[in-house]
Amino acid sequence: MLVDCSPDLSLKNYNAMLKALDGHENATISSIYLNARTSIRSSDNFQRILNVINSMSWYASDFEVVGEIYEGLLEKIATDRKSGAGQYFTPRPLIDCIITVMRPKEGEIIQDPAAGTGGFLVAASRAINGQSSPIKNRAKIVGCEIVPETFRLLLMNFLLHDMDVSGLISGDAMAEAGAALPRSDVILSNPPFGVSKRGRKPERANLTLTGASRNKQLAFIEHIGRGLSPNGRAAVIVPDNVLFAGGVARQVRTWLLDNFVLHTILRLPSGIFYAQGIRTSVLFFNYIPGSSTSATWFYDLRAGLPAFGRSRPLRYEDFSDFISKFGELPDGSIRPPEAEPELSRFRRFSRDDLACRDDTLDVVWLTEPDASEDILEDVNDLLEAVREHLQRASAAVEVLAARTDNDISVQ
Repeated sequence: MLVDCSPDLSLKNYNAMLKALDGHENATISSIYLNARTSIRSSDNFQRILNVINSMSWYASDFEVVGEIYEGLLEKIATDRKSGAGQYFTPRPLIDCIITVMRPKEGEIIQDPAAGTGGFLVAASRAINGQSSPIKNRAKIVGCEIVPETFRLLLMNFLLHDMDVSGLISGDAMAEAGAALPRSDVILSNPPFGVSKRGRKPERANLTLTGASRNKQLAFIEHIGRGLSPNGRAAVIVPDNVLFAGGVARQVRTWLLDNFVLHTILRLPSGIFYAQGIRTSVLFFNYIPGSSTSATWFYDLRAGLPAFGRSRPLRYEDFSDFISKFGELPDGSIRPPEAEPELSRFRRFSRDDLACRDDTLDVVWLTEPDASEDILEDVNDLLEAVREHLQRASAAVEVLAARTDNDISVQ
């Protein structure tokens, strides 16, 4: 055992173990440890870590406890800006909120085309089984992750939760890997934000709306829409510019409204992701063949709320009012009556209302300031916030110009 060796020998043996695991006969284990190396150089520090690990009752714990420890480590890494891992980690309270209202159930196919470390998929499996530890094959869990290092973390997360990894694909969801994913009953995802590097565009022939665009989140939205089974449902986290940008973004919004039931949009506070200057929302929509959006409900979890961050982390309780108002069914079809819409955080807008806004979904009616911008310190976060405000202003001008042109043509 490593703990019985001298510090120098234990570190040497550990490196030998990593090399052996790289060539393990189990394909999953071999993939996790492919080219694995330790960054620990001090044998004394390594011995201290071993002693702490050895003091824990690993064999007395079930899969869920070990999995929870691993997810806690992932979250700790994600909150460290220097690690650069935050973009692959969605806050657990937000995941749990989305799982609560989406209600994945036994027998369904659950997909995340941008799986990251597996937060959505693990939480869905946990909810489906309704007990302390997931049971294999209660639902078909599928996902795709493009970054090899993150795919390893995803595999390990599944392994530590005793979940089936056969539905996981290492590759680009915007290429053939994504085309191999089955049509799904539930799709939950937090796709990567931004523009593809080197001008890379989706390589999928069926992405007809976004095939010429380098905007990653728009391509993922199209993939998710086309990947839903009839009567399937989706929840996808997007940066706010998806809600108001022109060009392909507007085409995607109109496509969603006309071909899906986009029943709910949740405006999230900024400061809950790795880049605090980026504002995000969650789109909830269903694919019901022959149906389109008649109205969309907006919930504003941003205006007038305290700044979220390390000193005030996001909690599941912060979503309690939204969960209550979302209703009892995952399609949003049963909801409490709307009261004082101008003052409520939850407000309904008809399809005609949205058409009058040129299908802009950046709907704001509460005027209380968003306190989360007050804590921005990083220059990049500040620049991102300024860029978003300018994009919003530009989109508003375009909508106003379109209305003016329509008025002139009518006269």
